[in-house]
Amino acid sequence: MGFQWHLRTRMAEKGLFQTSDLVPLLAERGVHLSREQVYRLVAQPPQRLSMDAFAALCDILDCQPNDLIEVHVVNQQVRKTADQDTRPAPPVRRSTIRRPEGL
Repeated sequence: MGFQWHLRTRMAEKGLFQTSDLVPLLAERGVHLSREQVYRLVAQPPQRLSMDAFAALCDILDCQPNDLIEVHVVNQQVRKTADQDTRPAPPVRRSTIRRPEGL
């Protein structure tokens, strides 16, 4: 699974163009992050994000969680059916082990 993070786009729609604009807005909602943490949150998709911070972002931007994160399938496994053309197994290569002479 993969996802796309749309925080910067949602910020721009609300007229927030600097990441530092989010710091006081988050603090008003009880989420205290440094300017550097907020910058990373905006500049790159987060690997971990507290629910408090996520809910605060949704409140600030007046959006739903699906507006901030878009989930998509990266590697989808396809189930084979019985009638699909299947390739035969590769041939088995036999090896011969030879002992050195004189042993």
